[in-house]
Amino acid sequence: MRREDADAKAVAALPHSKARTLGPRILSWAFAFVWVIGSSAWAQVQGRPQLLSDVGIDQKLDGQVPLDLPFREETGRTVQLAEYFGEKPVVLALVYYECPMLCTQVLNGLLRSFQVLQFDVGKQFNVVTVSINPHEKANLARAKQEVYVGLYGRAGAAHGWHFLTGDENPIRRLAEAVGYRYAYDHETDQYAHASGVVVLTPQGRISKYFYGIQYPPRDLRLGLVEASANRIGSPSDQVLLFCYHYDPVTGKYGLVIANVMKLAALATVVGLGILLLVLFRRERYTALGKEGVRVDGHELRI
Repeated sequence: MRREDADAKAVAALPHSKARTLGPRILSWAFAFVWVIGSSAWAQVQGRPQLLSDVGIDQKLDGQVPLDLPFREETGRTVQLAEYFGEKPVVLALVYYECPMLCTQVLNGLLRSFQVLQFDVGKQFNVVTVSINPHEKANLARAKQEVYVGLYGRAGAAHGWHFLTGDENPIRRLAEAVGYRYAYDHETDQYAHASGVVVLTPQGRISKYFYGIQYPPRDLRLGLVEASANRIGSPSDQVLLFCYHYDPVTGKYGLVIANVMKLAALATVVGLGILLLVLFRRERYTALGKEGVRVDGHELRI
């Protein structure tokens, strides 16, 4: 006997009242299950919109960061942001040191890019990492610096990669200056925040934003070259800056076809000019060799 026939016979064997109520009961249970799951999901969605609406990065390109803000460096010494500016561009990262996941990914992404760059932290540029948690102290900052400077492994990095802590007011003012919005979640005792870094000029003006947790070394290098007003980098960087354009929406450099075409046209014109010059000189020398040149009554041939 087929299984379908057996199932049908079993249902037919049920008392009339049970067979009549079996379908509605199943529908009721299914409805209750869907309602519970849906209510739970809706509660989770509705429970965090305000928190998430306070999180993000608002670009303030060419805005000025207040360099007189006081913070504490790894040793606990009170410093002003101005100590890390003046000569070199600065990569600014707003994180917090006890973040369970995202902040570590941001710092790891920076580390990977720095390890590839030919520029050295502390020589061509500085890095300033600031905790957004006012309760974190210098001991946490020092531990983070030891880890990342040690992994970076280049001489002098400890004098160029700084990990700062501070009070609520200067942290908020710095975050507002660069458009970095974050919020404290009381339920999880964590900070909700976006991921990204900011490149600043030596004078503390906002030059570039790079989003996410991975920062292509080429983009970061070009951003540093631009932020330094071309005081660092090589002639090839200038060519790349001509060919690549920074897109503030994506926070990345993209190839500009028009500029590439211009560069290719210029190279073609220069190449043709050189070729014509060589051909002209060769033809001239050939003509002189055939006709000869008379010097003091003597004919000279080339």
